[in-house]
Amino acid sequence: MTPTAAVRPYRPADAPALDDICIRTGHNGRDSRPVYADPAVLPAVFAAPYVHFDPDLAFVLDDGQGQAVGYILGTADTPRFAEAFRAQWLPRFADRYPAPEKAPATLDEVIAGLLHDPERMIVPELAAYPAHLHIDLLPAWQGRGHGRALMRTLWRALRERGVPAVHLVMATANKPARAFYDRMGFHVIEAAGLDPADVTCLGRTTQDTARSGGAGR
Repeated sequence: MTPTAAVRPYRPADAPALDDICIRTGHNGRDSRPVYADPAVLPAVFAAPYVHFDPDLAFVLDDGQGQAVGYILGTADTPRFAEAFRAQWLPRFADRYPAPEKAPATLDEVIAGLLHDPERMIVPELAAYPAHLHIDLLPAWQGRGHGRALMRTLWRALRERGVPAVHLVMATANKPARAFYDRMGFHVIEAAGLDPADVTCLGRTTQDTARSGGAGR
């Protein structure tokens, strides 16, 4: 019998797989290894802190044989998360990934700059969307409805915590991801101080509405 992929809660043993997924999808949805000197900086910013601080809001797509091939990670309270990131997470990685002393010259330095600036997550225009998320799937598992299943699982978990809305901040250049988010019912949130040519803010309610149906990531 062919194993069936399914969404399940994150387990600590999944951590290496999550790091790998983040790295293999970290360059606008493509493999970051050819363009980063140390691509491990990506999960240090965008994956590992979420399962450390909010493991109950971490879910994976299991390939049916115990291997995580995709994930959705989130936090219910972005300001709280940013504060914990500054106080508890950044000290673990500050020496390995020092803050750029001038304008970043490489992609590694860009991400290191984000590591050292957790307050960037606190955007006034996003206050009505207190939760935020990151979602990634290995390419072979995209376009089969698994992203939709991951999203709905996180929305349900956030609703159970009384969280009304969620946001994400994505690279504007990642066109396939944007198409997926549009299908999932996200809308653009204009944010002063953020360059729309660089990043796009999207948000939506945590209610599972009919608009989020159809084929997807």
